[in-house]
Amino acid sequence: MTASAKKPEPHHVGHRDRLRQRFAKSGSDGLHDYELLELVLFRAIPRRDVKPLAKDLIERFGSFAGVISAPNQRLMEVPGVSDKVALELKVVQAASVKLAQGKMMDRPAISNWTALLDYCQASMAHNEKEIFRILFLDRKNKIIADEVQQEGTIDHTPVYPREVVKRALELGASAIILVHNHPSGDPTPSKADIQMTRKILDAGQPVGVSVHDHLVIGMGEHVSFKSLGLI
Repeated sequence: MTASAKKPEPHHVGHRDRLRQRFAKSGSDGLHDYELLELVLFRAIPRRDVKPLAKDLIERFGSFAGVISAPNQRLMEVPGVSDKVALELKVVQAASVKLAQGKMMDRPAISNWTALLDYCQASMAHNEKEIFRILFLDRKNKIIADEVQQEGTIDHTPVYPREVVKRALELGASAIILVHNHPSGDPTPSKADIQMTRKILDAGQPVGVSVHDHLVIGMGEHVSFKSLGLI
């Protein structure tokens, strides 16, 4: 090799350019989950082949959504995931949740049901703890507020019906949609879920706060109390 000869670039440099071009041409539909994850990892790891790490993450957490939604502590258990990598993944997760929320807020819930479900899945499906969220609706069924009421353990969240109704009155809401996740992934309502919902129904009725629905979010699926005839 002569002094003027250039050292060949690592193979992953050309791979990055090709992957970016494929994404620019076809969007995420033209990529596997691990390839989309590679694009995210490029920012956090600028000078290393990230394909092996992307594949390891997908194998560990099951999907692109599973990776970006995984808790930092579990992400850091994967060799090659630094604080910088975990932060980049959390930024992507926050952006996806904000995008889903933006499509849902200040719009009639009934006519925007798909966007509402997408938001609930993005924000709650992969959480390892049970979260109880309330969507507050005005008289036109527009969502005026979205709040996490309680966060519990892996299988239980304490909910206080009077506090739920009190908050609805503070916000001037005439109806609410209850939402909580089942970290097990199975959205089948428990007896406790049904009893708690009935208590909130009973607490809201005298003051004109109705429960439009109660959604239980599982892994990629959901259950609606209204569809089941429980409301």
